[in-house]
Amino acid sequence: MTEDEHSAADIRIVEGVEAVRRRPGMYFGVGLDSPHLPTRAFEQVVGWSLHPAARVAPVHALRVEAEILGDLAFRVVDDASEALREDGTPRLGFGSLIGPDRWCGWAVSALSARTVIEVWRDGRGLRQELTGGRPLAEPERFAPPAGAGTRTEWELDEAFLAPGAAITAALGSLDLHGSACAQSDGPVRLLLRDLRRAA
Repeated sequence: MTEDEHSAADIRIVEGVEAVRRRPGMYFGVGLDSPHLPTRAFEQVVGWSLHPAARVAPVHALRVEAEILGDLAFRVVDDASEALREDGTPRLGFGSLIGPDRWCGWAVSALSARTVIEVWRDGRGLRQELTGGRPLAEPERFAPPAGAGTRTEWELDEAFLAPGAAITAALGSLDLHGSACAQSDGPVRLLLRDLRRAA
């Protein structure tokens, strides 16, 4: 066998958290060595909130709030609540409230020291904490706000990031719609705040 040939022994299947950590470029377009990884993770999550899976919401969500809490921490709130069934029971995916309809949020959680997700609708709410993409416990009930929605907060783990990596301060440069969006001026209300400036 030459150097360029491979056999089945050369193939290693990686899944879940390990796949994200070994090949973040497949999810965020940049590798672990890129200082732009936190910005790309933020863009992907906010972009999904604006353009959720078709079965979750229409072409654009109606309300998205995104807050940068620190160089490696952010929170996103939207008006979708797909992880909570009408009877108030959880619809789990990846073993957590961050299901396959929010795959990019789960991928960010795989690179996070801490992730907290809260989902609510019809007066019922569930909350769950994860570390490194893995749930620390089953979802717990909490007293939800009015309406329906999902609030997720990520604290990226600097151990997986390049030195000096941080979410950009140039918020106007963020690509939140991407090339697949034909309606970048849709009915969405997007509130984007950088709370690092307030500190």
